[in-house]
Amino acid sequence: MTLNPVPIATTGATHTAQQFRMMIRDLARNNQGITTGLDLKVTALGTPGAGVQISAGSAVIAGAVSPIQGHYSAYNIGPDTVSISAAGGTPRSDMLVLRVEDPDYEGTRDPAVDPIVFWEVVPNVGSSATTVPSGYSAIPLARIDIPASTGTITNAMIKDLRKVANPRRERVPYPYYVTGSLTEISGTTAIWKFFPELTLATVPVPAWAAKAQVIFSVNGLRLSTGNVFGAFRFALGPIEAVQSVYIDDNGGTGVRRVNVTMAETIDLSTTAGAAIRGTNQAVQARMRTDPLNSGKIGVDSSTTFIADIEFLEGAL
Repeated sequence: MTLNPVPIATTGATHTAQQFRMMIRDLARNNQGITTGLDLKVTALGTPGAGVQISAGSAVIAGAVSPIQGHYSAYNIGPDTVSISAAGGTPRSDMLVLRVEDPDYEGTRDPAVDPIVFWEVVPNVGSSATTVPSGYSAIPLARIDIPASTGTITNAMIKDLRKVANPRRERVPYPYYVTGSLTEISGTTAIWKFFPELTLATVPVPAWAAKAQVIFSVNGLRLSTGNVFGAFRFALGPIEAVQSVYIDDNGGTGVRRVNVTMAETIDLSTTAGAAIRGTNQAVQARMRTDPLNSGKIGVDSSTTFIADIEFLEGAL
């Protein structure tokens, strides 16, 4: 095939369906999937029964039959429902997909009377399947893992398979320069404390964020008096990092300074995460001493904190 001599949006020209499909492909960067993390989510019916419901939203679907087929844009306005057959005497897994069947490339559907994009339930897929069958112009939405002799579909049976075609990401480093006089913690009680007791940064959490990847560091942390043993991590609003970095100094009684860095991924698709999406949240440092500790941990005007936070979009 040669170069199409008439580009899209040329006055007086005629444009083919293929040109528009190739434009969708270009705008989608040759990716496929849902448009935002909230689109086309599959859940149980309001009163669980023999089917599922699909939320409003849109998607782009790559044609899988020909390399010059291009992409299709599809949208669902308002919730829709799809029936799911009951399982017999053995468990069964079905995959719910959003499929395109373009008669220019496959099948015999008539666009004048038949749906060209439609929900399809692919029965008896593997219990760990995550991709559509080979040759399908389709995107996976969910796998429904149905126990034996079961006809009522609950949310516990639904495995979300959606992927955002072009997920948004936003990365901002937030430095904090300590001011004022020296403050310290000491002791041997292994209890986490906000230290220093202040907000290092106020961070706007995007409403679309599915996770936050955080690199948190303190430079010029002051240790003194004796051997210092403790730990360091951060909190993003009410969500505290699970991981922590151990401070194992064993440096004696003199004053010295160390740099400590940790990394953590915060899941914002959880109930706790949903509560902070679209809000401003404080970043705070958390520290504790250890039963073996005999020194002091301090911050002063030579101490700098950096919270490097990247939010990423995903299925919600």
